[in-house]
Amino acid sequence: MTSPARPARSARPSRPKGAGQWALGYSEPLNANERMKKDQGGLEVRDRILNLYPRTGFDGIDPQDLRGRFRWWGLYTQRRPGISGGRTAILEPEELDDSYFMQRIRLDGGRMTSDQLRVIADVSTCYGRDVADVTDRQNIQLHWIRIEDVPAIWAALENAGMTTAEACGDTPRVILGCPLAGVDGDEIIDGSEAIDEVVRRFVGDPTLANLPRKFKSAISGCADHCTLHEINDIAFVGVVHPELGAGYDLWVGGGLSTNPRLGVRLGAFVPPARVAEVWHGVVSLFRDYGYRRLRTRARLKFLVADMGAEWVRATLEKEYLASALPDGPPPAPPRSEGRDHIGVHRQRDGRNAVGFAPRAGRLSGTTLSAVADLADRFGQGRIRATTTQKLVILDVADADVNALEAELGALDLVVRPSVFRRGTMACTGIEFCKLAIVETKGRARDLIDELERRLPDFDEPIGINVNGCPNACARFQVADIGLKGSLVPDDATGEMVEGFQVHLGGHLGTRSRLGRKSRGLKVTADGLVDYVVAVLETYRADRTAGESFADWAERADEAQLTALGAADG
Repeated sequence: MTSPARPARSARPSRPKGAGQWALGYSEPLNANERMKKDQGGLEVRDRILNLYPRTGFDGIDPQDLRGRFRWWGLYTQRRPGISGGRTAILEPEELDDSYFMQRIRLDGGRMTSDQLRVIADVSTCYGRDVADVTDRQNIQLHWIRIEDVPAIWAALENAGMTTAEACGDTPRVILGCPLAGVDGDEIIDGSEAIDEVVRRFVGDPTLANLPRKFKSAISGCADHCTLHEINDIAFVGVVHPELGAGYDLWVGGGLSTNPRLGVRLGAFVPPARVAEVWHGVVSLFRDYGYRRLRTRARLKFLVADMGAEWVRATLEKEYLASALPDGPPPAPPRSEGRDHIGVHRQRDGRNAVGFAPRAGRLSGTTLSAVADLADRFGQGRIRATTTQKLVILDVADADVNALEAELGALDLVVRPSVFRRGTMACTGIEFCKLAIVETKGRARDLIDELERRLPDFDEPIGINVNGCPNACARFQVADIGLKGSLVPDDATGEMVEGFQVHLGGHLGTRSRLGRKSRGLKVTADGLVDYVVAVLETYRADRTAGESFADWAERADEAQLTALGAADG
């Protein structure tokens, strides 16, 4: 567990100057994104989306709305088909844009009822070519959405109690929560009420809708630490204070992308009744002190790294909270290093939570509708998304577990998956994403199939995260085997082809760390399966008793790892 103690009092660090911080008097926008937000807030585009652009069509959308404010309502333009990864960085935005959108549906805590999932399924089948992705932040994303259909889609979602508000943009994004919150007998505290209060009070609040960049949150008392507190801007981690009882340990400043950093503890204990206040305080501190000059340094992690945990806590308590927070204990080690809630888990009421694995998060609206029906037949209509692109049906009686497992299996949704299906994730990739360099979902599905065929007896837990670009939507830096999409030279022809830079030995859990990146460790997409098989076989041959892949990769010889990559042919 990465949990440094609260640092000793020291001299106040010097703030970086001229970084566009509002609290230091920099009120004038310092880049195009900041000017766009000052011209008009992102939330204010809603009326035009509902009443203007469906009449003008895609070509009538103002560019600032299209590539800026639309994100505040979960809408991103898709990548135009047929554009190779080599052209991603050289084309203008309008050349990359297709006339369709990805629509992200915000699901705080990953919670859905069967009726809500059925609405999502209907939207996918009616408006999105029957495509749906479960993300690693517990959202569901639809594709092929036309601007003309957005009013009907939003009406259907909102009538079912769902929203797309602040699903993207420089806003507080979806709040992660444990899929088993409220039913897991081992949880330290149920974070559901705290999530609900934050969402009710602050999602859509105009005073928090112009942050320097995105803001990612997690609130959970999960014994497995499944909400990945180490890589969120803010995380409330369930702990038991020796005098104050159950509450939360406060972490800030985690995040991945091109400059990954693990979050740090502030050493502060947050009573349940103060979660919303403290969450609002940290978001407000980020709004006021966060860097706004350079987008590449506008995340909270950079402010925390520059100023330190002591300054963050002191400023939070002095300027944003009604009173100081008590010191508190660090979280206990996770119950399980897997953190995915796949399989059959006993609930505290004697029923069962049944978690199952799609292939790399890709489903269809048709399949989602079938899952909703199964949740009604075998449970009480409660479904949860996980932070590993999986789903869970709650409240299943013992007598129904086997029947549900069989029905899910018929949909290619596996309750007892191989380690490869269980541990593989993939981002959207070049199929839809304008930032991607390589294809991901199909590669991940093929990789799972080939690894199951070629290594049928491999049973050690293994995380393989396939990412289409450096932005880490699939968390490649904290996977056992992290694959960052890039163009690499083909050994035979020397031409640049789709491939991956390999990161090895990343891990979140008892000893969190980023994976090691070897400068020459790159593989072509066509050689990916051979490489992964080679590295897993080398691990099995070389490991010590009980040694995890992440621990082995941390100590493995650099030349050996590079040679395995060079042999992908």
